[in-house]
Amino acid sequence: MWINLQKAMIITRREVRDQFRDWRIIAPIIILTVFFPGLMNFTAQQSVDFVAKYGAPIIADRLIPFLLMVVGFFPISVSLVIALESFVGEKERRSIEPLLSSPLSDVQLYLGKLMAVMFPPLIASYLAICVYLVGVYRQVGWVPDTTLLIQVVALATVQSLVMVSGAVVISSQTTSVRAANLLASFIIIPMALLLVGESMIMFWARYHVLWYAILGQALVAGLLIRTGIAHFNREELLGRELDTLNLQWAWRVFKSAFIGVPGPFRAWWRMNVWGTLKSLKWSILLALIFTLGGALIGSTQAEVFSIPADLLDWENLEEGLVTGIEEIGPIRFFSIQGAGTILFHNLRAITLASLMGIFSFGVLGIIALVFPFSIIGYFTAVAGQTGLSPWKFLISFVIPHGIFEIPAIILAGALIIRLGLILVTPNEEYTIGEAWVRTLADWARIMLLVVFPLLLAAAFFEVYITPLVALNIFSR
Repeated sequence: MWINLQKAMIITRREVRDQFRDWRIIAPIIILTVFFPGLMNFTAQQSVDFVAKYGAPIIADRLIPFLLMVVGFFPISVSLVIALESFVGEKERRSIEPLLSSPLSDVQLYLGKLMAVMFPPLIASYLAICVYLVGVYRQVGWVPDTTLLIQVVALATVQSLVMVSGAVVISSQTTSVRAANLLASFIIIPMALLLVGESMIMFWARYHVLWYAILGQALVAGLLIRTGIAHFNREELLGRELDTLNLQWAWRVFKSAFIGVPGPFRAWWRMNVWGTLKSLKWSILLALIFTLGGALIGSTQAEVFSIPADLLDWENLEEGLVTGIEEIGPIRFFSIQGAGTILFHNLRAITLASLMGIFSFGVLGIIALVFPFSIIGYFTAVAGQTGLSPWKFLISFVIPHGIFEIPAIILAGALIIRLGLILVTPNEEYTIGEAWVRTLADWARIMLLVVFPLLLAAAFFEVYITPLVALNIFSR
């Protein structure tokens, strides 16, 4: 790796020199480095003066750190434009052939381009933060906490890594700058939403949560870099002239992969269903670890967000179960309608988690599926705090239908992990598109033949069996 980085720096030095020769690149960086922090300093001064009139200094205390984060983010936006030009721009200008004919390996070429488009905007971001800090200190005397300053610098770094690594992947896999610019919306929109979320964290002064945002973005950046390296090929880059959307080809590949190896039903099931499940063993183990971790984290939050015992009247709950509870919210017990409501909710949650997992290498999908386990862990711990046995709570309300629902969720989580990580896995047999379509076919087959029956059984058990079990236990 050290040798690769050393040789990649050859490309980096060449690219950085070329960038600093172009005033169209340098001018926006200088403007965003000098003018924008000055504008934020003016905004901070006006905000402090305004809220001082109404005795609300807390607003200014929360606004100034937020503006510090924004100042560090804006110069990074330049990196997106530069990164989108990294490969496909040179291809259109016909200046990439000498570069690709060099004795450097594909990994060294890719890393060199990646570092070249990241360094200048990142340095500009650090300078903008310094300019803003000097200006806001001179105007309002504000000095950031050391931990907060480290968090803002770390956020600027990981955000730059995410945007640059994603843009370089797009640039290396498209055939025109126009297509790369259009696909850049898949980077800009999530990063804008993420910035909104980080701003809410800063306005609520929950600065410790920023560490999770930093860790998550660092993980995504690493996966994006891995994706780019795994699928970068100089011969394909030179030979690819036009991208076409061939839905017929995609459907044929999906249908062939979904049907799998033909044969008698038992042999077909053993080869195409059981064989796929065995290939998911590490993904299943990872999903199981995440679910157990989510339940553990939820249980620890019971001490932080405790519920007073007088608000949880278990005697009234027991009385209600004995007399009979027909419905809770939209769920009607002992009815087909109730089972359908639960089944539809679970299918919708898994579908949305799968969609989120596609765009986040499985990270967001797993978080969405682990969240219910955190809630279970939380209420189990709360039950223990208020005098009810945790095992009594689990046996009454979770385990009867959970014997079907929990394996289904773990399998769905494993499929989401597989669907997300296929993009970062090198595959010499199939192209990136074909490998992903085949993995999607595996997802559909297991969802239809294994996960759906488990969720269907869980839905009926939840409306017919779980209330009876709870009634029997609480009536004793």
